[in-house]
Amino acid sequence: MAADLYKELGVSRTASSDEIKKAYRKLAAELHPDKNPGNAAVETRFKAVNRAYQVLHDKKTRALYDEFGDEGLREGFRPEQARAYRRATSGNGAVAFEDLFTTASRSGLGDIMGDLFGTRAGTRRRAPTRGADVSSDVTIDFADAIRGTTVHVQHQGGTEPVKVRIPPGAGNGDRVRVTGHGAPGKNGSEPGDLLITVRVRPHSYFERDGLDLRLDLPVTVAEAYRGAKVTIPTPEGPVGLKLPSHTQSGQVVRLKGRGVRRKDQVGDLLVRFMIRLPDRDSKETEEALDTLSEPIASEVRADLRL
Repeated sequence: MAADLYKELGVSRTASSDEIKKAYRKLAAELHPDKNPGNAAVETRFKAVNRAYQVLHDKKTRALYDEFGDEGLREGFRPEQARAYRRATSGNGAVAFEDLFTTASRSGLGDIMGDLFGTRAGTRRRAPTRGADVSSDVTIDFADAIRGTTVHVQHQGGTEPVKVRIPPGAGNGDRVRVTGHGAPGKNGSEPGDLLITVRVRPHSYFERDGLDLRLDLPVTVAEAYRGAKVTIPTPEGPVGLKLPSHTQSGQVVRLKGRGVRRKDQVGDLLVRFMIRLPDRDSKETEEALDTLSEPIASEVRADLRL
């Protein structure tokens, strides 16, 4: 029985996009393999949470999942035909959605049409039929999608893994066609193709918006107040970034040409400074905050009015 993706994230079916994102980030931080090295159970749970978020944070895939369940997420699913089939078979038991994924050759329609239009009375001649395309998914890391990577895909019915090159800049839901690695043809015809759908694991800090990248950069109170030079990761390697003095939390700077590169286009990197306070209590921290807050407590909200 397929897992409930909403339960995987611990949210209700009416949860908003922000609630889904918040729940995912909390779980991703707790379950990340870097924090749980060698724990196979946690790694499996981490992958399940990633898959749930990939489906539910996208309006289209969430709508399909809400209406059809896991069947609606399968490659090649045709919702209009599914609805028509459901209406036509209303009252006749469960709808076999898997029937709606098949190509003409796989469902037998190719043979039927051949009998109707490709033969004469008294003959049963079979024409060569190209093999069906075969669909498969592959899940890759956020950084691998940006930089490009090579994966080995073992699809159902294949005799051995197929080496597939994922090009730099691949996005979630992109498709890669591998010619000649689908189902074998009939009567001497050529095989079909292998269609790979790319699924990208979300990142703990980076988000992607087209070719642009967005990064919430944690900084200390001292770095924000005094200014500092920090090093941040980018697709083409680490770069130094000057943090201006008196930086406010939420302030954004744009680094031109440091986003996703796809063919001859490249996006930008938008860095948002987020002041991070210590997550544990200490006497020294309390004293420092008391000293800092006394002269400015009345100033920071001086202009606040309705």
